[in-house]
Amino acid sequence: MRYGIHLPHAGEQATPALLRRFAVKAEELGLDDVWVSEHIIVPRDQFPRSPLFYDPVLTLTWVAAVTRRVRLGTSVLVLPMRHPLPLAKELATLHNLSEGRLILGAGVGWLKPEFAALGVPFAERGRRLDEGLAMMRAVWTQDPVTFQSRYIPAVIEDMTMTPMPISPIPLWMGGSSDAALQRTIRIADGWHGSRHTPADAAPIVRRLREARPEPEFTISMRVQWDGLDFGALRAELDGFAEIGVQHIMVAPRDRDVDDWDKVIDGVGSLVR
Repeated sequence: MRYGIHLPHAGEQATPALLRRFAVKAEELGLDDVWVSEHIIVPRDQFPRSPLFYDPVLTLTWVAAVTRRVRLGTSVLVLPMRHPLPLAKELATLHNLSEGRLILGAGVGWLKPEFAALGVPFAERGRRLDEGLAMMRAVWTQDPVTFQSRYIPAVIEDMTMTPMPISPIPLWMGGSSDAALQRTIRIADGWHGSRHTPADAAPIVRRLREARPEPEFTISMRVQWDGLDFGALRAELDGFAEIGVQHIMVAPRDRDVDDWDKVIDGVGSLVR
């Protein structure tokens, strides 16, 4: 089992100093990776305590500068909200500056007002995700590149975007709908689940593993923990291990009030 932690990059406790401290601490404890999430703009009444979210790509760039080994993950980037070309440039730059440490966790998103504020059709988010990923992979691997788009405004004919990634950027898809799982099976390098118990994740893991038996296809789970009952966390993680989950990312249950030190120390004790 590999272990990662969510960084304090959102909510009342999020500060540059804490981001730096916990990223360095994760590396010192021997954790495998550190993670951030994404919202760009949110309805105030749905985030009553703190709507603060640092930008995920810039946050991971800040973290990359103070670490050397831990991988850098997004849990998850909402790709349909962004134009693929500047995002592809940002991600390739981050991947190269960090010497190949990026894991791209991606999903379709769920917050309809956020899409409306950004002028992106919510009903097209699945199609835009598919086309956006194809566009990013094209500019990451072809020089010159030509790409015909249908949903995303772009005219790409015999063009160049560099730097290309120094190594393939792993794509872990989020979501547990049938469409999300089909997409994961079809194009991803892993699945990054969230808010599942071992019991309800088991049939999803079986389906994914039957379709993608190669060991390098990673099955990951985001787990929430308040840092209090370590025995309960250990039992839950044992349950995920039994069904074939290979990677666990632990995030505080309530980012505004939970003790982040207890959460990261608890995950570090699993590694030790």
